[in-house]
Amino acid sequence: MNNSSEFEEVDLLVRKARIAQEKFEQKGSQQLFDLACQAVGWALMEPEHNQRLAELAVKETGLGNVSDKIKKNHNKTLGLLRDIKGVKSFGHVSEDEELGLSIYLRPKGVVAAIVPSTNPLATPVNNIINALKCGNSIIVAPSPKGAQPLRELLSIIHRNLSLIGLDQDLVQMVPMPSTKGKTNRLMQLADMLVVTGSQNNVKAGYSSGTPALGVGQGNVVTIIDETADIGDAAAKISVSKTFDNATSCSSENSVIAIETVYKEVVNSLCSEGGLVLSEEEGNRLTDIHWKNGRMTTDLLAQDIDVIIDKVDLKDRATKNTKFLILPTNKAGAGEVVCGEKMSRFLTLYKVNNIPEAIELAIKIQEFQGSGHSIGIHTKNYERAHEIAMKAKTCRVIVNQAHCFATGGFFNNGLPFSLSMGCGSWGGNSIDENLNWEHFVNKVRVVKTIKENKPELAEVFGDFWKETSK
Repeated sequence: MNNSSEFEEVDLLVRKARIAQEKFEQKGSQQLFDLACQAVGWALMEPEHNQRLAELAVKETGLGNVSDKIKKNHNKTLGLLRDIKGVKSFGHVSEDEELGLSIYLRPKGVVAAIVPSTNPLATPVNNIINALKCGNSIIVAPSPKGAQPLRELLSIIHRNLSLIGLDQDLVQMVPMPSTKGKTNRLMQLADMLVVTGSQNNVKAGYSSGTPALGVGQGNVVTIIDETADIGDAAAKISVSKTFDNATSCSSENSVIAIETVYKEVVNSLCSEGGLVLSEEEGNRLTDIHWKNGRMTTDLLAQDIDVIIDKVDLKDRATKNTKFLILPTNKAGAGEVVCGEKMSRFLTLYKVNNIPEAIELAIKIQEFQGSGHSIGIHTKNYERAHEIAMKAKTCRVIVNQAHCFATGGFFNNGLPFSLSMGCGSWGGNSIDENLNWEHFVNKVRVVKTIKENKPELAEVFGDFWKETSK
């Protein structure tokens, strides 16, 4: 298909989406917007649908595992619907008589969502719900591997929307085969972009000329200090590292342990399914997972049996082996082993004290993952605050399984999301979890109030006093 044909195809999608969005907004009912969100959520969460779609996603992408994708699809969608329930996202929302300000919320228009193959169901549903909550229409551009599961999901969404009298053109996808040409055209025509996944796509989104919300690269570093409950930390790291075969950008990639508890950390991680690699085995693993500094697909989000076989660990692994541990001191620029892995192995570092641990975590994320998040297992909460003021990170996750906690969970206060903004440190326009508030325009009605003009001394007094000494 030539560029002209591709453009026409996408142009038609956007025209249909714009007409559907205008009608949706004209109806202007928060109740209707919320009902649309429920229709989309149930399309994925209905148990039979969830099972079938998760199986299709693993089959088509070759990434992750079915049981965990089912849990992810369920929990992330349920949590999002909990977050937005009862929230007013359209029309007149606040009145401040003192300031003379009235705030109204309006849709952005046509949203384009670029989604990754690692989460071909949960991520688009999250974006779709947020878009509809605010009265937008949305067009999803999947990765080629994730196109078929998304198409199946959209057929269910369309059926559910029709049951409540809504136009299926509110939710569309770029037709297969998905190409860079189609995606780039969509980026140019939409009113707003949400880009999750490849950093190349994120950069393309920001340079498209359309207002874009991109999220940075993950490379989670977790510190275990001498005050931590080591057994609890190891259990949480194990379940987080292995969930959905580490497809999450929030899965632990490196663990830094204080020297006084290092042996206990190693033993506890091994008790939770870890297998410590020798230097030779680690080199073998590294050579398979990275070629010329770039991650390969050989071990990417694969079952542990596949990894054990390809790294030739059959003689050492047991039936209880769940993930691999690579002790190392390599970190910083050019050391790919300290970067994001998206596989069932992590690097393990030993340091003398907390200042060294924080310094090392910063060094690792300067190579990859700036702005995303750092974890710490500790009973000294001041250390979490110290990280917050020293590291270039937008989240400090304390005593939690990182891959669940970072995107919001039922036991913390972060919004449920599959897209984590990384602020200026990660080259992003947002520093928080992507949520419904990013899908609206605010309109301010401004009235005259009593003049509030200060005297010069009120503004400059401290400066004048300081400089007159």
